[in-house]
Amino acid sequence: MSAAAFDGEMCLVNRDLSWLEFNRRVLEQARDDRTPLLTRVRFLSIFASNLDEFFMKRVGYIKRQAESRLAASTPDGMTPRNLLFAIRSMVAELTELQSRCYLDDVAPALARHGIHILSYGELTPAERATVDRWFIESVFPVLTPLAVDPGHRFPFISNLSENIGVMVSAPEDGAERGFARIKIPDVLPRLVPLPRREGDRARYTTLHDVVRHNLDDLFPGMRIHDTILFRLTRNAAIEIEDEQPEDLLVSVENELKLRRFAKAVRLEVSPNPPRGVVDFLTRELRLEPEDVYERAGPIEYADLLPIADMDVPELREPRWTPVHHPRLRPEAMESDAAVFAAIRERDILLHHPYESFNSSVERFIAAAARDPDVLAIKQTIYRTSRDSPFVASLIRAAEEGKQVACLVELRARFDESKNVRFARLLEKAGVHVAYGVVGFKTHCKTSLVVRREHDPEGRPILRSYAHLGTGNYNPSTAQLYTDLGLLTCDPAITADVVNLFNFLTGRSAKRDYTDLLVAPAGMRQAFMDLIDREIAHARAAAADPSLPGGRIVAKMNSLEDLKITRKLYEASAAGVRITLIVRGFCCLRPGVPGLSENIRVISVVGRFLEHSRLFHFGAGHRDPVDGLWYISSADWMYRNLSARVEAACPIKDRHARARIAAIIEIMLADHRCAWDIGPDGRSTQRRPPPDAAPDSPAARGTFETLMDLARREDA
Repeated sequence: MSAAAFDGEMCLVNRDLSWLEFNRRVLEQARDDRTPLLTRVRFLSIFASNLDEFFMKRVGYIKRQAESRLAASTPDGMTPRNLLFAIRSMVAELTELQSRCYLDDVAPALARHGIHILSYGELTPAERATVDRWFIESVFPVLTPLAVDPGHRFPFISNLSENIGVMVSAPEDGAERGFARIKIPDVLPRLVPLPRREGDRARYTTLHDVVRHNLDDLFPGMRIHDTILFRLTRNAAIEIEDEQPEDLLVSVENELKLRRFAKAVRLEVSPNPPRGVVDFLTRELRLEPEDVYERAGPIEYADLLPIADMDVPELREPRWTPVHHPRLRPEAMESDAAVFAAIRERDILLHHPYESFNSSVERFIAAAARDPDVLAIKQTIYRTSRDSPFVASLIRAAEEGKQVACLVELRARFDESKNVRFARLLEKAGVHVAYGVVGFKTHCKTSLVVRREHDPEGRPILRSYAHLGTGNYNPSTAQLYTDLGLLTCDPAITADVVNLFNFLTGRSAKRDYTDLLVAPAGMRQAFMDLIDREIAHARAAAADPSLPGGRIVAKMNSLEDLKITRKLYEASAAGVRITLIVRGFCCLRPGVPGLSENIRVISVVGRFLEHSRLFHFGAGHRDPVDGLWYISSADWMYRNLSARVEAACPIKDRHARARIAAIIEIMLADHRCAWDIGPDGRSTQRRPPPDAAPDSPAARGTFETLMDLARREDA
């Protein structure tokens, strides 16, 4: 297909509406009665958290475009204003589904199992007396009512805070009403425990309901007219005028301060709010009526997480304990040197959270920090946990005199303050800290260890070891996200990693790498060249049917890059069979006659967050194990391929390739957690075929099947 034939409006799905469609798939996990009850509560919270991030990152950006006279249509042909209208319509639909799911299904089911969340009005007189006394003793001193009048300006309302707005007046007739705001404090539990009754597991009321019914203590002698529970969302897409700051650390700290006071983009309120109060809030917050969202149910679903975390085995999925990789079992790792010996034996492919992150990746860096034969450690940190073992290991290595370098990406969205703190800790310990390449975020997940060893003849040599992964060096998310990693000492790969770190920490214009595909240097072009090869194989097979043809399988979080999309359409027209497994938004339209009839797109959503990026090209082989496989930190998105430093690593070991091919086959066979994406971008959930055995991969789904495989390998 020629570039001239590419019509964005007909050929693309809008990325933001596709993202909301992904969040619909998340919500359906909560609405699906096959999902354990407490897990349904968690998915309600995940859906709401995803929506918060969408408004913070995308809606503010689109609103700014709509306000600009230079605003252009999106690649799919939508104007910013039309897009905002479509977003509002879809969000209203989804949040109504969320409310009905909670109020009509989940909350009654919790009550049937002895877990009650009661309104203040449902409490007995004795229970009200108890919570009122608790309010006076433990809540009242913490609250700070803020009035708005000639002597008090409208208060600052922080992002994602829960608040009560009150209209009050003096008791005299005709006294003017004034507004006051009470922030529900973050330092107190949002669910207030009540005494349990026989047969109940837990009984709660909500903190905001307790506050709301004790307002007389906050405004003594005043008349309370109207109250409203509301929550505010602010824009997180802050523009910094200085594109090349002299000090990136200071620049990011300034950006964090600006973000705190960023423009409001959404006001959430409980149903049927007092119109006068809503009008007052929208006026003061400079919002439009379409920025106000009324919804029933909890205004903050994260408040329900203590219930989702309850230890009630029959109401939740069985807890998963990752197994040790067969070649990295603790009993075989009698010394730190044993870790490196295992890698020298053969490349090690890791699959988290099925296999332990702690006994593999953490152990690799910790062993390097302790091993006296290790001379240097280099690592990138994009996101990590607050008590990161990697930071501790790098500090230890530096204190023991090793050469240690760490690339800390200060601009990792919503992790900036944590990464600033880590950067200062590492610098203080003597670690060489870099903040990346000017103009690019460093998103690759890469570690390098340089070790002093001896060759078979006993001569001293330096050998490099590397870890390359699809996920962050974060032990917390490694329990929840599915990711792949490779431990290798392959000289071609590690030489590329050395050059990659020189690019990140020094000054290097290197663009050609032997094995790695590196963005922004050439990853997009490399992928397009690989697609072109599959087009050539497809055309050859059209002339000679005995040939295997072209084949592409790509798994990623999101697909949006226009050049890659065009090339995939071209490949489909040439007869290349293309399977895309895209968890999140996908701007490509699959299955369109004359455009993409050879492309299918599925999405897998369930227990773990699918986060690994995999790319397979048949390369003229019938057996996928013999084709080309890459794991990557990058999605096929413009920002990944043009504005970030990313790395895709080839999987050379045939055993490792076979494992990856098996993972893909399990996902393609899934009829429990998989969705088929249609040409219009809408999702259709698969259902197990009538003849599917209950223990088959189709019926159990990707996550249960892979956990079963991990258990069998660990036995």
